[in-house]
Formats: sequence, C-alpha cells, structure tokens
Amino acid sequence: MSKEELIRIAHHTIMDADEEKAVQVIEDALEEGLDLIEILQEGFAEGNREVGELFENGQLSLPELIFSTEVMKKVIDLVEAHTGMGKEKVKGKVLIATVDGDVHEIGKGMVASTMKSYGIEVIDIGREVPVETIIEKAEEYGVDIIGTSALLTSTLKEQKKLEDALREMGLRNKYKTMVGGAPCTLRWAKRIGADAYSEDAVEAAKKALELLKK
Repeated sequence: MSKEELIRIAHHTIMDADEEKAVQVIEDALEEGLDLIEILQEGFAEGNREVGELFENGQLSLPELIFSTEVMKKVIDLVEAHTGMGKEKVKGKVLIATVDGDVHEIGKGMVASTMKSYGIEVIDIGREVPVETIIEKAEEYGVDIIGTSALLTSTLKEQKKLEDALREMGLRNKYKTMVGGAPCTLRWAKRIGADAYSEDAVEAAKKALELLKK
C-alpha cells in the first residue's frame, strides 16, 4: 500500500474513531518501511484537527469527540513505542493546563496529543489549575513553554493573571507562553503579552515547535 493511501486511511481512522483500523495502519506502515512520524503528522494528526473543527462547529457530539481522542492517544503510544518519538526529536518541554475555574479539557487533551505527535514532550497538569500551581509545576519540571487553555470568557482573566504573575516574579523571560480556547484571539494574546496564540491543535503544535527553536 502506498504512503499516500495509508495517510488517507490514517486520517479517516481518527474521524471514525476506529482503533482497530488505526493499529492496522501502523502495522502496514512498519511492514512497508514508511516513516511513522510522517504518517502520524500528515494522517492521524490531520484527522485529529478535523475532528476538533467538527466538534467546534456542532457537527460532532462530545462522546464522538472523546472516542476519537482516545484512538489518537493509542496511536501516539504505539508510534512512541516504535520510534522513541519525543526522546530526542525535540529539545524542549511544554506544560499545558486549563485555567482555574474552567472544567473543560477535551480541547486541551487534543492539543497535548497533537504536540506529542510532533515529537514534543508535554506535561499536562489537568483542568481548573490556579496560576500559582501552573508556575510551581513549570519550575518543577523545567519546561520551556507554558500553554494555557480558557474555554469560558469569564476565565480569560486567568491567562492575563499568569502573565502578570510571571513578570512580578521575574520569570517572564524564562518561559515562552501560549494561549488558546474558544474565546481567545490573537488580539487577546498580544494584549496580555503572550508569545503565541493558536486556533487549533495542529497550529498549536507548529507554534510550539517555532518557539522551541528560538
């Protein structure tokens, strides 16, 4: 089977939440001697991105999104096992969290999974995380980037609070910061002084790579 065909099938396995077929794609790619990272990024990750868009547009239910996300996690685990992805590919760490007062984490989970698919080491510390804890964990794990997700307009202020706290503690230049979530915009990111904003998981992974190279 050609690389292009496997990429196409990989894309659809995430759309269809078909774990069995996803595993078969990886096995076929290994048999054909193809680059698993390429299949992951161009096939599985793109399917992951499209699933996110469909959910945001109301064309996909939450259970369907969760099923697809679980398949993506399984795929990443398998690719990591076969390639050692993330151990040497990128020198850098990203800490990611949903801000205090916000219980949403499906979107954050998709961002974390996609970043991992690009070979980035990700430390996901969950949802409803206070600014103080975010900074504490960033220091503990020695990360390069702090990414925060805010899905509610009322919790956007937590992203600004993080920027202010980092400055007050003299740590702002130590970390790059990324923001995302439905109410976030590029204008908001610039206003609070964040280093990057992304609309979806694939863009977030690419922005993280750019920041890690600086």
